[in-house]
Amino acid sequence: MPRGDGTGPTGQGPGTGRGLGRGGGRGRGGGFAAGPGGNCVCPSCGKTVPHQIGVPCYKAKCPSCGAAMTRQR
Repeated sequence: MPRGDGTGPTGQGPGTGRGLGRGGGRGRGGGFAAGPGGNCVCPSCGKTVPHQIGVPCYKAKCPSCGAAMTRQR
């Protein structure tokens, strides 16, 4: 039954779905971080160093050869 107030029928039209919002519920940065512990390893020479909290392994340089480190799995 039309209301005549311009709102239209209930439950139809834009804005009625739940949606996922931003981030998809995975947390900050996508949620794929390995956590604060662990080690960084050099893909070139194999040198392993403890992971520094707040510094991603890919931004750390290998102390032996200078290559970019990766996170040890």
